[in-house]
Amino acid sequence: MGVPGPSFHDSFVGLFEAHFRRLFRYLDRLSGDPELAEDIAQETFVRLYRRGSLPDTPSAWLISVAMNLLRNAQSSRSRRRRLLTAARSEHLHADPPPLPDEAAIAEESRRRVRLAIDRLPERERRLLLLHAEGYGYRDLAAALGLNEHSVGTLLARARRAFRERYEGLSDAP
Repeated sequence: MGVPGPSFHDSFVGLFEAHFRRLFRYLDRLSGDPELAEDIAQETFVRLYRRGSLPDTPSAWLISVAMNLLRNAQSSRSRRRRLLTAARSEHLHADPPPLPDEAAIAEESRRRVRLAIDRLPERERRLLLLHAEGYGYRDLAAALGLNEHSVGTLLARARRAFRERYEGLSDAP
């Protein structure tokens, strides 16, 4: 008789520790609302725990459930995205704030990034934000319903579209 594997609870805790922060950051960047992002990330893990077993592809499952919860929350609350602010970056799970002498440059860059991201089609926006959080091609394909072999090409197109929109904002107010 072999050695039993880790319990569901232990596996769940490991998955939570490995994925909660990047799932939160993805949702925060996608929604522009850190409180909503945290609620959805927590609810996603609650649903996984209630499920009682890990899916075959936990990362893709977490992304799919989180995206559905976000879509539902946004449509029911009719929330508009807000621009990133320095105050948001001080949130517990967000990136650290820039040094004081870099604040103006960082704020302008965040504003341009948010505007460029907001101007992308939804699939490209999600693809870039998930990839930026370190999700692999397999997880991206499963979560977004794409052919895994197409992810590289789609990412390249999304990067190009983002770059065009970002550079087009250089003269914008």
